[in-house]
Amino acid sequence: MKLFLVLGALNGFLAVALGAFGAHGLEGRLSEKMLSTWDKAVTYQMFHTMALFVTALVAMKVNQGPLQSAGWFFFIGILLFSGSLYIYSTTSVKLFAMITPLGGVSFLIGWILLGYAMIKYL
Repeated sequence: MKLFLVLGALNGFLAVALGAFGAHGLEGRLSEKMLSTWDKAVTYQMFHTMALFVTALVAMKVNQGPLQSAGWFFFIGILLFSGSLYIYSTTSVKLFAMITPLGGVSFLIGWILLGYAMIKYL
């Protein structure tokens, strides 16, 4: 579960850096709608960075398969959801926006698995 702590730290760093870049580097270059999309990507990345940390910390106490799966679903969700929104907001290529729901489903599965593991094993 050390891997999820490292992925959490990396994603936390990236969320802060990308948030600052959006606020200072993209202002005036993107429409308000696309800046809002960028902000949504940052917000979801940070929320699910925290989910990675929670998953890793719970897994240190109870190392069960659902927790490892939850961590991977959170990480994949960050890549698909936030990643696609970052690309969409800077390119306006709608194909990338169509990937976003797959990331959302990954987040949902991660939360279900985390909840299941907590109910069953804690």
